[in-house]
Amino acid sequence: MSEKSKDLNLKEKLKQALSSTIRVISDEPIIKNNGNKNKDLKKFDDFDLENLNSKNDFIKARAEADSSALKIKFSDEKVYKKNIPSNSSCKSLYSITEKIRYETLGGKMLIGIKKNLRENYTQSINLKKGGQLKSKEDVPVNEAFELYMLKKFHNIQLNSVTNTMLGFWEKEFNKVIEKHINFLKENMEDQEKYSSKFSKLLQNIEVFQTDDNEETKEENNDSEQDNPSNDDQENDSNDKKDQKEDVETSASLDSEYSVDEFNLDDQQIDADSEDLNNEQILQKKNMNEINLDYKIFTNKYDEIVKAENLENSDEATKLRKTLDQQLIGFQDVITKLANKLHRQLLAKQNRAWEFDLEEGLLDSSKLPRIIIDPYNSLSFKKEKDLDFKDTIVTLLIDNSGSMRGRPITIAAICADILSRTLERCSVKVEILGFTTKNWKGGQSREHWNKKSKPKTPGRLNDLRHIIYKSADAHWRQVKNNLGLMLKEGLLKENIDGEAISWAFNRIKKRREERKILMVISDGAPVDDSTLSVNSGDFLEKHLKKMVKFIEDKSEVEILAIGIGHDVSRYYNKAIKITDVNELGDVMISQLSTLFDQKKLH
Repeated sequence: MSEKSKDLNLKEKLKQALSSTIRVISDEPIIKNNGNKNKDLKKFDDFDLENLNSKNDFIKARAEADSSALKIKFSDEKVYKKNIPSNSSCKSLYSITEKIRYETLGGKMLIGIKKNLRENYTQSINLKKGGQLKSKEDVPVNEAFELYMLKKFHNIQLNSVTNTMLGFWEKEFNKVIEKHINFLKENMEDQEKYSSKFSKLLQNIEVFQTDDNEETKEENNDSEQDNPSNDDQENDSNDKKDQKEDVETSASLDSEYSVDEFNLDDQQIDADSEDLNNEQILQKKNMNEINLDYKIFTNKYDEIVKAENLENSDEATKLRKTLDQQLIGFQDVITKLANKLHRQLLAKQNRAWEFDLEEGLLDSSKLPRIIIDPYNSLSFKKEKDLDFKDTIVTLLIDNSGSMRGRPITIAAICADILSRTLERCSVKVEILGFTTKNWKGGQSREHWNKKSKPKTPGRLNDLRHIIYKSADAHWRQVKNNLGLMLKEGLLKENIDGEAISWAFNRIKKRREERKILMVISDGAPVDDSTLSVNSGDFLEKHLKKMVKFIEDKSEVEILAIGIGHDVSRYYNKAIKITDVNELGDVMISQLSTLFDQKKLH
């Protein structure tokens, strides 16, 4: 048996062992489609252990298996949902409290489970890096709260980094929770008492209470302005209508995207994405932490649009001709790039031959045999099927006003070359763009004005995310779409963090083994409407956190190409392009580097 076969066999046995463990602990011996109770069991039964390469990975897998089983055994989904806090900001913290509850019960049930969970949490704590920890703004409240719960309920010892992280928030947590700790510990087996109590406590934490007050104040201001007389009933009806419109608008967005996607708790993830594995759930939780302090005033006016819907076909054809004129003289570059990259990818394949066949290519090494025995038919060879590593590349292009002219032309040429080149190499390519629908905030700003201009509203403009080419569409089918980047009036503001989040959520759902996200931009995220009523680094901060998450905690490899500007302060892998003539060599070198690198995750 080969080493590869042994490895696969070992991983399969491990998966069976972990699945069996879950069944025993959860008292669910058979997987059937019989409701929500065993969703976690089914998920782990399908869990992919391909990336199990170290002792740390094994510890994590074992702890996640135990946690999944305990959730099935001790957590009632109906009780959980019944007590979810009304304040959306508290939902992820509420999810942490429930996880700690059923894991604590499991630890009391079996010492082995307690040991597995403690080892995993200790490992996670030791892997945390301090970085620049100067204030509570540098520490996501979710992360601090999890440390607080581990300290209070699991008695996990924190290190210097995590002690510092918790220190920024601990007083606020203690102020509300400390005097109720004994009650919560005594009622852990009673999920209703425990959950309802925690739900109320979380909403009393100062940071969330402030959010609630602002919402209440906002509503009161609306009432004062809109109801000078006794027209309460009529206005109430209008409010309900507006709410309904908000829901309908959100529901009409592309199913692959939601600006609130990262705010889902793990219960919502269970309901919406049954096929997600534990790693993907963890990613969602991490996204939640990243975006906790990133507010969106309203997503009612956001738009995801296919490029062909932006303009009629005649205009699209005209713009494509304009792009083709710019491409004249770059055919040699395209061919050269394609050939070099093709050779690069072929070199990564495992080539092998089958010998002593009845038919195929004549094996020259067997010529002496044929001379000696002309009737010997086993003198042919055939190349085996090549084991080609599936790859997808998403190209995300900044469609902001500052890209107008030469930069956007370079970006469109880049997209065209990349699409054609990688298609020749059997690599899927998706091309996306991001901008806003309007200058100066658009309808979102108007809505904010009507709501009496609440302070620090968060993102305050109407997003427009554009699909120029989906991954499964052939270049020839959508080539006219790429010319639409040159459309007059399309380029407005750029909110990079949310665009990258959108592109990341699209690419991570793909089944290809390698996932590469290339961002083409000309500098910092800018939206005058948003930055005029929030902190000056509001958009930059979110962009940096989003990129860092993808770089450190996901399977997606991210690379940025700066058009005339250096973007290395946002991306670890970043290059600068000023002239199309250097595009081919730069792209091939960067892609080659990516294809040569081993995944670190």
